Amino acid sequence: MTLAANAEPWPRVLDADFGPPPAGDYRATPEDFVVEEILDFAPEGQGEHLWLWIEKRGLTTLEAVRHLARACEVTQRAVGYSGMKDRVAVTRQWLSVHLPGREAPGDLAERLATHGVEVLEQARHPRKLKRGVHRGNRFSLVITGEAVQTPGLEARWEWLCRHGAPNAFGPQRFGPDGRNLARARAVLARGWRKRDDREGMMLSTARSYLFNELLAMRQGDGNWARLLPGEVAMLDGTASQFAVETVDAELAERATRLDLHPSGVLWGVGTSVTAGAAAEYEQALRERHGPLCDGLERAGVKLARRPLRMRLGEPRLTREPDALRLDFTLPRGSFATAVLRELIEHPTLSAPLALA
Repeated sequence: MTLAANAEPWPRVLDADFGPPPAGDYRATPEDFVVEEILDFAPEGQGEHLWLWIEKRGLTTLEAVRHLARACEVTQRAVGYSGMKDRVAVTRQWLSVHLPGREAPGDLAERLATHGVEVLEQARHPRKLKRGVHRGNRFSLVITGEAVQTPGLEARWEWLCRHGAPNAFGPQRFGPDGRNLARARAVLARGWRKRDDREGMMLSTARSYLFNELLAMRQGDGNWARLLPGEVAMLDGTASQFAVETVDAELAERATRLDLHPSGVLWGVGTSVTAGAAAEYEQALRERHGPLCDGLERAGVKLARRPLRMRLGEPRLTREPDALRLDFTLPRGSFATAVLRELIEHPTLSAPLALA
């Protein structure tokens, strides 16, 4: 059982077959990194909540939330969103604002536009937009630099389209040079308090790090995409999961065609139902990172699971003058930067973490 090295946090799955990826650039401009939220339903057209389909540039989702709350003269708690979107990007997503018995300001669109938020559509709905209700995200990314002219990049892309990519949390979750992780360690060591971490980012950072460590162990042992006895399998694109006592031919074939994925623990309070070989990885994780695991349990965050692998939906590679454009969809919570990290070498994709 292989543990990730501290100096370079986690391995790339494609290096064994293709060697290290070529150097490349991405996100040279916000227009080179376009993200669109995929929601499986539409606002009903009536209700106390105003839903806004927005496009933003150079802003985090929380910054857009603050601007909307200020423009409507409500608290930020009255504003809902489903997912966090990148800052250095062009992103489209839904926001909701609770406006019972009153209309939004007549110049709301103009107010938001001054902060880089364009209102594309708006409609009423009976309920607030809740976290995690979107199905996924659609990406359109542009790669430039040496990688564009390097033979073999298409082969790496085609492998990911056929076999899926490691569902690692992207480097943005850990902050520049991993500083979010250092903060999370300190917060959990002294005892997590809501007032010190209003959005729960430190809890999320710690759980993400532990998940990536477990994924790296299984990548190192070559079974990150293969079901193990005692595994908890997850159905592609859903939260549906079930325990696998024995891996028969049917289950193995479903995993091969990306219908099922192995899963890893998002650490927290609760009893894991893994057994056998799969449970041994979780035990190894606790042995190495006991303080983080204990801190998360004391904080009361609930144990959950996440697929170890992600399928690229509707993938397409297009050659442009001096650039490559990649179009694909990912399930909610999955990171496009984890896909890019398998394709190109870039400092922001492989920065070492600030390990304590």
